Amino acid sequence: MLKIACFFLVIATTTPLWSQVEPAANGGGFDLDDSRMMTPPPVSGDAYPVVVGSESRSNYIGAGLIFTAAHTDNLLIGGETRATGDQIYSFLPSFNFDRRTPRQGESLHYSAGFDLYQDKDQLSGVNQDATADYRFHVSPYTVLDFHDELRQNNNLFNQGNPFAGGGVSGSPGSNGVLIAPFENQLSNMASAGIEYQYARNAMIGGRLSDAFLQFSSSSNSQGLNNGNTAGGTAFYNRRIARSQYVGVTYQFSKFITHPIDTYTVTNTVLGFYTHYFTRSFSFSILGGPEHYTSWYSSTPKQGSWTPAVQGSFGWQALRTNIAVSFSHIVSGASGSGLIGTYNADLVALNGRFAFARRWSTGANAEYALLNPVSGTPKLFGFGTGGHTVSGGVNLQHTITESLYAEGGYAYFHESYPNNPGVSLFPSSNREYISINYGFRRPLGR
Repeated sequence: MLKIACFFLVIATTTPLWSQVEPAANGGGFDLDDSRMMTPPPVSGDAYPVVVGSESRSNYIGAGLIFTAAHTDNLLIGGETRATGDQIYSFLPSFNFDRRTPRQGESLHYSAGFDLYQDKDQLSGVNQDATADYRFHVSPYTVLDFHDELRQNNNLFNQGNPFAGGGVSGSPGSNGVLIAPFENQLSNMASAGIEYQYARNAMIGGRLSDAFLQFSSSSNSQGLNNGNTAGGTAFYNRRIARSQYVGVTYQFSKFITHPIDTYTVTNTVLGFYTHYFTRSFSFSILGGPEHYTSWYSSTPKQGSWTPAVQGSFGWQALRTNIAVSFSHIVSGASGSGLIGTYNADLVALNGRFAFARRWSTGANAEYALLNPVSGTPKLFGFGTGGHTVSGGVNLQHTITESLYAEGGYAYFHESYPNNPGVSLFPSSNREYISINYGFRRPLGR
């Protein structure tokens, strides 16, 4: 992977300073300029926006503090004879920075605080969430971008704002299925990519990524395993009309779990089509063959070909935002705590509506169905697969420019037959209220 990364950098730094087209590839924006190509969601690596148009901001520095009080009726703790609930209090200071110039863009978000459980003190701990992005136009038509995302005891289900975990992605692959939302865990995902528009209507690019998930040694759920995921993609993107794109993408992924050693390697070739109906509304569909190879420490390798398909659309207006994604793929489960290789059916939805000047409401939902691929042994319970359903709704009220209040409800249900932590009490309900104080100061352009 290091050799590939160096190869990308050499290409970028030796590219001539003058192009066949004047402007640069904008890397996923919604500009329908005739001479500028966009990077469609299937190959951009970006998530659809989670805010409505009126809330979008750039070129600022800010900080804030969120206090959240929540009640959960089931913490999904293994070994309990009944569902165990608790009151949870969170204090999360945060820092935000965004700066954009014609040649580069930089953004940073970091929050770190404490989750305090009123009765289950062993679950109390530090909560961290950080994301960093950097984009650089090496030349008018060559773009490098870097992304890193760190989470400690942080996910969609345990946050005050159900949108805190990010948006829906239109890129192929799985972002990891949520299995144990209250367990102490640490995860990180880093990626680097390049986009090169070498003609008026043609673009190529690629991306490398690496991620890991680690659970605390004092985990309350049996059967959870740490995991590592590494991979790379390459794509060809062709504009066939002002607002229509077609292309092909190749993806390689390797999934590893431990201390129970399981391995999954996938090679996927997907053709894609994207239509931009307007600057803020796009639809994408992908499909093609996928080959997987799976093995455990004590079993021989096995592999097969299978079809893969994914679709997504996103719509962002001044007062409304909706993003939906679905996929059917073969994937390792190293990003969720499970072991083995699965046929994964994944659906995600995120929406927001600002129905008044100071009021907005949102909803999110996710569904994941994991079935072991044919012929793989069902090891240690979690190899049997299962399904996860999660979602939530919220209501937000802006009190002043720097202060807003939010309340909401979140639901979580999972069914993994041999997981003792959830087999008897598989559902959890959470109600919360939060107060968010923050300020932003504009940066000079």
